Amino acid sequence: MNKYQPGHVDNELADDLIQKIEQKTAKVGVVGLGYVGLPLAVDKAVAGYQVLGFDVQEKRVAMVNSGINYIGDVVDTELRDMVSAGKLRATTDYDEIKNLDVVTVCVPTPLDKNKQPDLTFVRSSAQEVAKRLHKGMLIVLESTTYPGTTEEELKPIFEATGLKCGSDFFLAFSPERVDPGNKQYNVKNTPKVVGGVTPTCTKVAAALYSNVLQSDVFEVSSPRVAELEKLYENTFRNVNIALANELALMCDRMGINVWEVIDAASTKPYGFMPFYPGPGLGGHCIPIDPLYLSWKAKEYDYYTKMIETSAEINDGMPEYIVDRTYRILNRFKKSINGSRILLLGVAYKKDIDDIRESPALRVIALLEKEGANVVYNDPYIPVCSINGKEYRSEEVTEDLLESVDLIIITTDHSIYDYDSIVENAPFVFDTRNATRHIAQNRDKIEVL
Repeated sequence: MNKYQPGHVDNELADDLIQKIEQKTAKVGVVGLGYVGLPLAVDKAVAGYQVLGFDVQEKRVAMVNSGINYIGDVVDTELRDMVSAGKLRATTDYDEIKNLDVVTVCVPTPLDKNKQPDLTFVRSSAQEVAKRLHKGMLIVLESTTYPGTTEEELKPIFEATGLKCGSDFFLAFSPERVDPGNKQYNVKNTPKVVGGVTPTCTKVAAALYSNVLQSDVFEVSSPRVAELEKLYENTFRNVNIALANELALMCDRMGINVWEVIDAASTKPYGFMPFYPGPGLGGHCIPIDPLYLSWKAKEYDYYTKMIETSAEINDGMPEYIVDRTYRILNRFKKSINGSRILLLGVAYKKDIDDIRESPALRVIALLEKEGANVVYNDPYIPVCSINGKEYRSEEVTEDLLESVDLIIITTDHSIYDYDSIVENAPFVFDTRNATRHIAQNRDKIEVL
C-alpha cells in the first residue's frame, strides 16, 4: 500500500484526465444520492468541480435542485450554496453521463430474501454508464461489496462496448467510509483507499480523491484488496460487538454489571478497544457487510465460523430484550400481554434519522406479537411502518411516561432528558446505558 503521490502516467488519455482533475475542469457525476452519494457530491462541488448527481427518485432530485437537504451528514448551507452557484445539479436523465469525465457509483448493495448479495442496483447503474461510456472516462465504484465485484461484474459490462479498461477508460474501487452522525470524521477528512483494475486506473482515481478530500489517499494493488478491506473493517466491528453482546448475556446470568466490566477493561492503555452491547445491530453496513464476505468465502470452500457465530449472537439480541422485558414485568406481577410499553428511540444509532435494519423495529414487532401495546418516541423518526402497521412518534410528556408499564431505551439520543424520564417512569429498561449518570431513582432502572 502506498500513499498517493502526484505524477504523470504512461497513457495520454490518463494524463489528460489527471490534468483536468488537478485543474478542476473535469466534469464529475455521482450515481445515487443517498447517505453516501449526496455528501460525496457536495464535497466534490465544494472542492471546485462541476458536479451532476443522478438518482431514480424524482423527489430526491427535486430536493437537491431546490437546495433542500435530506441527509444528516450534509451541511445545509453547503448544499444550498453549491446549488445556487451552479456547481451542483441533480437529474434522473442518465443520458447526461455522456458529457462527464468521471462517474462515481454510490448505490445500495442490500441482501436478498435469502440473505445473499443483491447487486441489482450496481449492475443496472453500470449498464446505464456503459451506454454512455467514452474514451478517457473514469468510473469508481464506492458501494460496499464482495471481493471481485469490480473486475468480475463491472469490467465486462464496460468492455462489452469495445473499449479496453486501463487504456481507453479507467475503473477503480474506493470504499465509502461514511459513519452517520459522527461529528469528528466525515467524507472529507477520512482517509481514502483506492484500488484500480490497472496501476494507471489506480493513479487516475487517486488523483480525483486527493483533489477532493482533506485526508490522505492510499493506493492498494487491486480492487479486490480495496473491496475486502472495507468488508474487514465492518466485520471487525460486527465481531467485537457480538463479543460485547455475549459478555452481556453472561453478565446477566452472573449478576454482574457488563458496563462496569467494560469500563474497567478500558482503563488498560494498550491491547484493548471498548465495544458495547445493545439491543442488536442496525444500519446498512455492520449487519450486512460480513454476510457479503461470508457468502463470497463459500466460493473458495471456506466457512467463516466467527462471522456466522457473530451474526447469530447479534441477530438474537432483540429476542433477548423481549425475554428481559418478560422478567422485568413479571417482578411487578404484570403480563407482557396487555402491558403498555414505551420505546425511546427507533433509529439504529443515536442522534440520526436512519432506521435501516434498526433492532428497535424488531423489538416492537416481537413485543406486539406477544400482545403488548407498544408506543414509541423518536424525535428523528416521526413515522415508521412495521409489518404493514404504521406507528407515529408520541410526544414524551409526564402523562405518557406515567401511563405506561415499562419504558425501554433502545436508542440513546442526546436530546432525551433522562433524569425527568426516570423520575416520572414506573420503571426503565436501559439497553444503552444512557442512564449511567443518574444517581437517584436507581431502583427504577435496569440496564442491559
